[in-house]
Amino acid sequence: MSPASDNALIVQSDGSVLLEVHAPRAEEARAALAPFAELVKSPEHVHTYRLTPLSVWNARAAGLAAEQMVTALREHARYVVPPGVEQEIRELAARYGRVVITRDGDALRCACLDEVTAERLFRDREAGRYLGNRIDGTNFRVAASQRGVLKQALIAAGYPAEDLAGYVAGEPFATTLCERTAAGEAFSVRDYQRQAAEAFYLAGSERGGSGVVVLPCGAGKTVVGLAAMALVGQTTLVLATSLTSVKQWRRELLDKTGVRPEDIAEYTGERKNTGPVTLTTYQILTWRADREGAFPHLELFRARAWGLIIYDEVHLLPAPVFRATADIQARRRLGLTATLVREDGREGDVFALIGPKRFDVPWRDLERQAWIATATCVEERVPMDPARRMEYALADRRSQFRIAAENPAKALRLRRLLERHAAGRILVIGEYLAQVEAIAKEIGVPLVTGKTPQAEREQVYDRFRRGELRCIVLSKVGNFAIDLPDADVLIQVSGAFGSRQEEAQRLGRILRPKSDGRIARFLTLVSRDTREEEFAHHRKLFLTEQGYSYQVVISDERGL
Repeated sequence: MSPASDNALIVQSDGSVLLEVHAPRAEEARAALAPFAELVKSPEHVHTYRLTPLSVWNARAAGLAAEQMVTALREHARYVVPPGVEQEIRELAARYGRVVITRDGDALRCACLDEVTAERLFRDREAGRYLGNRIDGTNFRVAASQRGVLKQALIAAGYPAEDLAGYVAGEPFATTLCERTAAGEAFSVRDYQRQAAEAFYLAGSERGGSGVVVLPCGAGKTVVGLAAMALVGQTTLVLATSLTSVKQWRRELLDKTGVRPEDIAEYTGERKNTGPVTLTTYQILTWRADREGAFPHLELFRARAWGLIIYDEVHLLPAPVFRATADIQARRRLGLTATLVREDGREGDVFALIGPKRFDVPWRDLERQAWIATATCVEERVPMDPARRMEYALADRRSQFRIAAENPAKALRLRRLLERHAAGRILVIGEYLAQVEAIAKEIGVPLVTGKTPQAEREQVYDRFRRGELRCIVLSKVGNFAIDLPDADVLIQVSGAFGSRQEEAQRLGRILRPKSDGRIARFLTLVSRDTREEEFAHHRKLFLTEQGYSYQVVISDERGL
């Protein structure tokens, strides 16, 4: 047994956990802690995690028992774990499943473990609105239409429900997985992809059929969706982030399943069809004629008897789709994402309405198994010239961020990086349109933005895949669902404030394993001595919680 001095964790009585990154067992401790604690901040030497109700409940839903969490803390703690923290973990873990929702004829039954819990929820301001029909001391009869909003209210009250009310059957539609792709290459579902699909489905029992699978970009989340479709065997609606993502889902379906082209329908701005497998985007679902109008395309959720609804990049789910999802709790729902972090703080609604986390794999584990590329992450801090520093100093706080983000000195450093990685397949991504337009013009490479017609986008991506282009400049459209497996260098010149989810998506663009084993390089240009450094620090939280080290280098006025 290792001496306590080798241990990396310091557990504090307020529920925070400090991880000393230079301790001998730091990596082992991080892997043990991450499944049930949330990373809050990650400076150079000591990272801070916090135990939260949602982090504990997600761990419970994924099969981690309270005693396993307590044991992990004890095993890696340098000092004695405060008894109050152990008790808090046990109490939070015990709340998961303390309330159970089951089918009761045409309605639902909400059953509480004991009368104290029932009384507490009955008197709760939000949950109590749906618990007016009391059957006895621990049971309530609830309208089936209130299944989603009740679960949201129970989460808010601190008692996440275990939903065993089951699902209505969708129209039968068999999806078979191929043993060879359309190009004749051998294909099989990887072990972790199969495990993820099975953890979601749970052999068709009431305990399965809803939940979230967390896997890195480039690890084949789409294949998990295809495997889930094969298990469910019913009509499927896929919600994607963009038209590019819709095209990618279509390619994967035709490449790896027996689904015929005529059975795949697209419900987009270009065409509005439905079929046994229907692909759509969040943008079309949330379109409306004016800010006060209804969302006419949300009717797609009721257009057919769907057996499965797949939410791709579920961390981006817009509010109107949350509301629609609350009304379709009797349909099986699978969320796919690289990170559970939401910038709007609505992780609890994902838990309640899509389902808890059913499966995840640490990014570095898949890297070690060569399922995703090895990556290095570097932040380069670039100075601003005196005139721009003065402009920055005189600006308001929001304007300061953009002034720093669009620092012209970044273009000089970018040229140096392009020279250094002359053999690489490079993506340059930025937040601001004027900035990426100027960069693309200066270095003479194609630019893809939200204004670029879909056909033109696909043409640029195809040229990159064929090796005719070695560099593309992208606006925010590059954050999602671009299938460019040979890209191995990503340079981000600006980003969306401190967005951890954007950091995850951008890193994922270069993580497809390379045939020659070359590593992926994730480079971020940040203006020195500005608020951009603060936001970049927050973005790094995502990389740190996945186990990546993050090097910081300083460049001078010459871009060296």
